[in-house]
Amino acid sequence: MSKIVILLFFHIFIFAMLVIDLGFFNKKAHKPSLKESVIWSIVWITCSLLFNAGVFYFQGNVKGMEFLTGYIVEKALSVDNIFVFVMVFSYFSVPMEYQHKVLFWGIIGALIMRASFILIGTVLIKQFHFILYIFGVLLVYGGYKMMFHDDEQIDPGKNPFLKLCRKIFPVAPNYTGSKFFIRDGVKLLATPLLPVLVVIETTDLLFAIDSIPAVFAITQDAFIVYTSNIFAILGLRSLYFVLAGIIDKFVYLKYGLSIVLAFIGVKMLIIDIYKIPTSFSLMIVSILIAGSTVLSLFAKEEKLAVSPATVRSEK
Repeated sequence: MSKIVILLFFHIFIFAMLVIDLGFFNKKAHKPSLKESVIWSIVWITCSLLFNAGVFYFQGNVKGMEFLTGYIVEKALSVDNIFVFVMVFSYFSVPMEYQHKVLFWGIIGALIMRASFILIGTVLIKQFHFILYIFGVLLVYGGYKMMFHDDEQIDPGKNPFLKLCRKIFPVAPNYTGSKFFIRDGVKLLATPLLPVLVVIETTDLLFAIDSIPAVFAITQDAFIVYTSNIFAILGLRSLYFVLAGIIDKFVYLKYGLSIVLAFIGVKMLIIDIYKIPTSFSLMIVSILIAGSTVLSLFAKEEKLAVSPATVRSEK
């Protein structure tokens, strides 16, 4: 089966799922329950794995492994987006029932931007091989920055696109349901949800600088890079509602992700000297992500276990 046919069915399927999501299950603004969010997360992960099985079947083991590795890397790096979502929604005091719609359109925008980035990246790599080395340096630096400087807080209020948005559209003082625009007589006003969407979109643009080169380090096959990115991003919205309340508990995850970025960056820098097998990359990435997650959970349990003893000793 040709890639064009696969991509055609892929886009039809994605479009149908998005219509079902917003048109049926989330037609009215509401606070997604944990059960609903978990179910949607499982649905997206299952769809991704079924697509991966199709890649294994039609394109072979190498491409199948590349898709799986790219998907896991992108999925892991997208957890950083959740930290930012929590921060942005808190900064703008967005009611929980309106957050879903912001994330829905935010992810639609992210899909378009990432598709554009992947297309540009593919063309650049084919024309200029040295771009791989630039991506490698960016990834190593991204890993270093995440490891040692990730505590720097993002201030949504200083976002230049937010200031531009407010200059173009007068913003109403209060939220009006889940609407982005309202009319005040003949005057068109933006609701506070529009600036929130602008901040979400532009922040994702910054994260794409790390995540897309990371997948290019695994494979330069635009089809694999694109589809693995899309599937990882599509499940981000439901994952946010699952993890939003406990995301700060994963204290060691950033260290695992930083080493993943550095490892993939080095892999890209030495690609002309030695090509690290995709299966080995998948093993390293999986161990780092799983290990940092388990360590975070263990640290949380250890803290809870120690606390009562500490209290008793103080008494």
